[in-house]
Amino acid sequence: MKIHKQEFIIKGMAFSIRSAEEWDAVSLSSLRVQIDGETENMDREQGEAYIDAAGFRDIIRLDTEKDRNLFLVATVQEEIVGYARCEGSDLKRFSHRVEFGVCVARNYWGYGIGNKLLESSLHWADRSGVEKVTLTVVETNDKAIELYQRMGFEIEGVLKKDRRHANGEYYDTIVMGRFGNK
Repeated sequence: MKIHKQEFIIKGMAFSIRSAEEWDAVSLSSLRVQIDGETENMDREQGEAYIDAAGFRDIIRLDTEKDRNLFLVATVQEEIVGYARCEGSDLKRFSHRVEFGVCVARNYWGYGIGNKLLESSLHWADRSGVEKVTLTVVETNDKAIELYQRMGFEIEGVLKKDRRHANGEYYDTIVMGRFGNK
């Protein structure tokens, strides 16, 4: 699915949010590796589960074709600095929901880019008849948890000691969900 391009200026930073296009694949491949190395909030360590440009082209093509998928990118001066995905299921029992994920490059934190990616995704979900949006977040990512709660997400459960980081310590994963505005 695709959305119309949106323009924002927050704290002096001008950025756009638009649907991912196949030509974004090379940038997305390197950005994903970069972001995974910038924070412990992601599920992967830097370089893990690498997706090359061809893989991203396939994901973008699939997300564009499917009614229950959405792939957004955030750009600053045409450079991709973050992205978000909503991925639905082909299984009938889960066809009412999508799973949301988001990431923004560290140099662009604090400008509301992640917030606008989330808002755009939720707006799309509500207009597309998606009944539930789910996500997971590491317990230490307080800012993200607060944002999700402000946007109507509720904590549905906690996966105890679900992650083990490079330092050997275990962390809980918080499972959150939001039912659409009906």
